[in-house]
Amino acid sequence: MESKQPSIFVTKSNGEVVPFAPEKIRQSLTKSGATPELIESIIQELYKQVYPNMPTRIIYKIAYKLLKKASRPAAGRYRLKQAIFELGPSGFPFEQYIAELFRQAGYTTTTNTLMGGHCITHEVDIYAIKNKRAFIIECKYHQLQGTHCDVKIPLYVQSRFKDIAWKMKEENIDNGQEYRGWLITNTRITPDGTQYARCMGLNMLSWDYPEGKGLKDIIDRSGLYPVTCLSTLSRHEKYTLLALGVVLCRTLLEKPELLSTANIRGPRLETVMTEVQHLCEHILKLEWV
Repeated sequence: MESKQPSIFVTKSNGEVVPFAPEKIRQSLTKSGATPELIESIIQELYKQVYPNMPTRIIYKIAYKLLKKASRPAAGRYRLKQAIFELGPSGFPFEQYIAELFRQAGYTTTTNTLMGGHCITHEVDIYAIKNKRAFIIECKYHQLQGTHCDVKIPLYVQSRFKDIAWKMKEENIDNGQEYRGWLITNTRITPDGTQYARCMGLNMLSWDYPEGKGLKDIIDRSGLYPVTCLSTLSRHEKYTLLALGVVLCRTLLEKPELLSTANIRGPRLETVMTEVQHLCEHILKLEWV
């Protein structure tokens, strides 16, 4: 049973000051696969180290270090949000990663496709097709936490989608497919942006939207973790793999020889592959869309 602790206010990445409540950390630690005993010891240690106006990113960093000492695979799952932020800096690895999530759900995808609109030609981040469903997907990657997609982004995405759909309809080249637009981001969408997208029928996927079916939920349930989750890789090694188009841990599970491109061999390769195997042990084919 959790003991009563004095209220301490901490600072979120957007500057908001809120009471320190370990419940979110507890939930994240639980999802990572950490044992109840380990979770409780981490929470108690956080109470010892937290101070007024402490940035929440520092709190999560401390929790991550404590978890990493006990379980690297759990630590990899725990730092999922930061791992998604590391799918940059260009944002193209993020697009590749999202395309993989759609492929896992049974879609055929292409990235950076030029599509003609009624007015102009557009470069589409991801074009996904499955049976009679065709998705025109815009990815908005942000490298900094606390950055949100405001209403201007869905306005822009919807106008591009409508221009392409208009062209398809007027030239009768839609092949009877149902076209839908998507906005996918690694952060959050503002309330007015969400309201507009709902009103216009624009599909959205953000870190925690739709509730219970956001990006973090899809990844945790499918087990399709990005290579940036791997705590056994350096930042340089991760970026080397991303530059080669390797975005999924599952890809390394299927082709461990790819690690040699990042000069990972011998005993160290075994260490990395052990973490890869643990992260990939619960991969599921998830019909999330």
